[in-house]
Amino acid sequence: MDLKKYIATIPDFPEEGILFRDITPLMEDGEALHYTVKQLSNYAKKVGADVIVGPEARGFIFGTPIAFDLNIGFVPIRKPNKLPRETIEQSYDLEYGKNTLCIHKDAIKKGQKVLIVDDLLATGGTVEATCKLVESLGGEVVGTAFVIELVDLKGRDRLGKYDVFTLLKY
Repeated sequence: MDLKKYIATIPDFPEEGILFRDITPLMEDGEALHYTVKQLSNYAKKVGADVIVGPEARGFIFGTPIAFDLNIGFVPIRKPNKLPRETIEQSYDLEYGKNTLCIHKDAIKKGQKVLIVDDLLATGGTVEATCKLVESLGGEVVGTAFVIELVDLKGRDRLGKYDVFTLLKY
């Protein structure tokens, strides 16, 4: 299936000079969404994932149905003060500033094989921070999976030690 047909390109969003790759048309089409989830799910099987981890918010959109399909758990990665139990956090640099991600302290078991799923790989900062959170809890990151990779932003380089799987490249 040609998934690029289901990705809208929005010029100058969220700011001038940016070409925003909008996944909502893909999510709105049942066949395209099913195909996307199945492809990501097949990769999760291939790497032997015990659990799926997804950063908010779009990591939830793709990670949860993969976990459901494989009958394994899903762990959300959230921004500070969004998770109700004890958490650990990881800060990372953005182009202009910092961001912080959190995970429940008991969400990953030592030795658990973790696949991190998100919609987009750009600079890699979010998923790199997510990998650090998983590993600090004793999990093993067996792969990272994305619907879209923005190749010119070199996020794959930042994730050099991890296996990276993407369905589309721009």
